[in-house]
Amino acid sequence: MNPPAQREAALARLTSGEPLDLLIIGGGIVGSGVARDAAMRGLRTGLVDQQDFAAGTSSRSSRLLHGGLRYLEQGHIGLVHEASVEKKTIHRIAPHLAEPLGFIFPTYRGEGRPLWQLRLGVKLYDLLCGGRNFQPSRGFTEAETRALLPALKAEGLAGSVRYFDALTNDARLVLDTLRSAERHGATLLNYMRLAEARREGEVWACTLEERATGGKFPVRTRALVNAAGPWADRLPVSAVRLRLSKGIHLVIDRARLPVPSAVVITEGKRILFVLPWGERVILGTTDTDYTGAPEDVAVEPSDVAYVLRAVNQFFPSVALRETDIVSSWAGLRPLIANPDGTPSDISREHEIKSPEPGWWDIAGGKLTTYRLMSEQVVDRVVRHLGVAAAKCRTADEPLLNAEETTPFSGIEPAPFVREAAEHYVNREWARHLGDVLLRRSGWHYSRRFSRDTVAQVASWMAACLGWTPAETAAEIEAFVSRECRSPAD
Repeated sequence: MNPPAQREAALARLTSGEPLDLLIIGGGIVGSGVARDAAMRGLRTGLVDQQDFAAGTSSRSSRLLHGGLRYLEQGHIGLVHEASVEKKTIHRIAPHLAEPLGFIFPTYRGEGRPLWQLRLGVKLYDLLCGGRNFQPSRGFTEAETRALLPALKAEGLAGSVRYFDALTNDARLVLDTLRSAERHGATLLNYMRLAEARREGEVWACTLEERATGGKFPVRTRALVNAAGPWADRLPVSAVRLRLSKGIHLVIDRARLPVPSAVVITEGKRILFVLPWGERVILGTTDTDYTGAPEDVAVEPSDVAYVLRAVNQFFPSVALRETDIVSSWAGLRPLIANPDGTPSDISREHEIKSPEPGWWDIAGGKLTTYRLMSEQVVDRVVRHLGVAAAKCRTADEPLLNAEETTPFSGIEPAPFVREAAEHYVNREWARHLGDVLLRRSGWHYSRRFSRDTVAQVASWMAACLGWTPAETAAEIEAFVSRECRSPAD
């Protein structure tokens, strides 16, 4: 079945007239986790997203599975334990998307956290992983730290510690979770907006709107979960109150800053990361309040200057410049609203609310805890429906089976080949250039893209989707105008 026919069949299932057990709004990491869990428990499940799957926060993170070492300092012991256990769970069910990674945290005499405090902190961090992290943490002397990181600022260096978290591919984690959800019976549609929702007796009567055509379609569901991330407070009935925090990341060649593992650097109370990613290095992130439309978040020159300044302070001999930037991205953290303090001070704990019977809002949280968040909200849905559903199995069953594993699923960018683009269109719901270039392949973030390269991918997709020459040209222009510009412009 070709992609347009697949989409028509999915829409027909949602609009058949028979109520769903659960409709999920939002195809990010939390929505995808809810869909997988609900479908595995036997619920008749649908999921829609007004954009592409993972197009918001869930493809714009630091790409880490972590407990959050800095949250220990803030006293959020429960959150650190919860996330530390979950990162090991994701490593168990999706080892292809959880690559253990050492983090070297240097400290300087008379500045920031003293070495003894860091040594104690990382040992506690190990214990909160259930007593067994990917590898034990350890400390390094000044000389050992300089040997590990020759380009690191030497003046005042007291030593360092190393602890372990994991690198992931955030968008790929979403997509593979959705593939699992579909295999268990969930129906999934991207570029489909919730236009209206009203309660009629024991059922929610919803209207979905097709983004491309404006066509409207009725869907009935016994329960609804709002997992719309930064858009969660804009849905009808929603009781969510968010404080959006903006984070940006820069990508450079690893040859410019060759690090053997991740490095933690500080800027005041803020923590930033230098993350090895194949032949590239990811630098970030910022954490600032954002009040604009979620879909308009972008990397600004001031963001670039901040990150480069912080990195150059710790690696002065490297002297990174704007011309070193290969690519960048900006995203939003949908934090639970708290007017006090800076965004960095706000807890990353999640919140589940039910403002009306059969409707649940789930907001806040972290990428790392998505599976647990999903389990908790599906537990509530099952109790509301009063059905004899199976128990949650998402912590035990592998995300992909052998037949679903492909060379195009991994942490690093896929090989730049036509077969990859065809796979994303035919088997992973890709409908536009950004779906392939930004989220499914990672190609755009790993290389400097020219219009000719974008056109090459467009030609591969056009053959699968039946684009006319005019539609292909429009896709190229839209992508180039939005994505192929310097982040410092």
